[in-house]
Amino acid sequence: MLSRPALETEVRAALGRSPAVALIGPRQVGKTTLARALLGPQSANYFDLEDPQVEAQLAAPMTALKDLQGLIVIDEVQHAPELFKVLRVLIDRPDSGEVRFLLLGSASPALLRQTSESLAGRIEVIETGGFTLDETGVENAGRLWWRGGFPRSYTASNDEASRIWRREFIRTVVERDLPQLGIGAPASAMYRFWAMLAHYHGQIWNAAEPARSLGVNESTVRRYLDWLTQAFLVRQLQPWHANLGKRQVKAPKVYVRDAGLLHALLGIEDAAALARHPKSGASWEGFALDQVLRIARPDEAYFWATHAGAELDLLMIKEGRRIGVEFKRADAPTLTPSIRTALADLQLETVYVVYPGSRRYRLAENVEAVPLGALLPQQRAT
Repeated sequence: MLSRPALETEVRAALGRSPAVALIGPRQVGKTTLARALLGPQSANYFDLEDPQVEAQLAAPMTALKDLQGLIVIDEVQHAPELFKVLRVLIDRPDSGEVRFLLLGSASPALLRQTSESLAGRIEVIETGGFTLDETGVENAGRLWWRGGFPRSYTASNDEASRIWRREFIRTVVERDLPQLGIGAPASAMYRFWAMLAHYHGQIWNAAEPARSLGVNESTVRRYLDWLTQAFLVRQLQPWHANLGKRQVKAPKVYVRDAGLLHALLGIEDAAALARHPKSGASWEGFALDQVLRIARPDEAYFWATHAGAELDLLMIKEGRRIGVEFKRADAPTLTPSIRTALADLQLETVYVVYPGSRRYRLAENVEAVPLGALLPQQRAT
């Protein structure tokens, strides 16, 4: 298992600032492993709500938690949303001292709603996912792209073991995990929808065609999409609107967040088949977009497109700065009319054209071709 020092540092810092921290993200991305490392020998302070005995113990949460000190970890907290009111009382006690709560969850709507309502002003939320290039190293970019960032998939003994793990993970998600999050759609329908969504990866969302294919109405497939988004399995990148006197696209783009899961859903057997697949370019662009967002962590993120054909893959806003990013799976990307239009119309500070090469070079004033690895913090500093 790879170490994740940056994430551990982030969680430790949050626990130093806030009495409660929620670490949320999809299952199997290492949240429990990290929490146990932080907890150290205080094993009695770890509560897994998928354990029936723990669930029974926390049926009387005040009794179970009120005398504990130090760090207290509650895993799969979405199974007991009623706990949040009790945690608020415990946090607000005058003698709460150094008690800290680390809440782990697979991000159900109920979990997010309860944290915002019951623990407002008391909790810090950190979103996590699988490994990033910052953790695996740029030299392993191809492996991370093909296998995805889920730790057991990335660290599997070989590509076939990784592929089988991803296939079984998808089956478990649709048959067990989504129903546990309160999602009542039949497993077969969710699997078909998720696989169908993989073919729309990187495209502007239109509910009409999936609805026709599944024999349901458009509101149903929108609900399916929202469920997978709330489980951190799909990303909806929202469009940027500006008063430009141009007709702009107003529907989101959709991406399967993890490239390895995307490849499994598309039925791609191995890395060689990926290179030949018609979705290979879209897959790499989605992989690069996910890495940039998770490493840069902007305050806001959008895409931009007009009906006349101008577009920008990613508009990031951070500390008031507007930065544009284009993703090109090409040996030597060039300046396009769309980049010039986006730079002027959106008043961008700069545009990075991210590609899988190794050389960084200028395309125009405020426009630069940049290898994906060059955006990592240690690379930016050198």
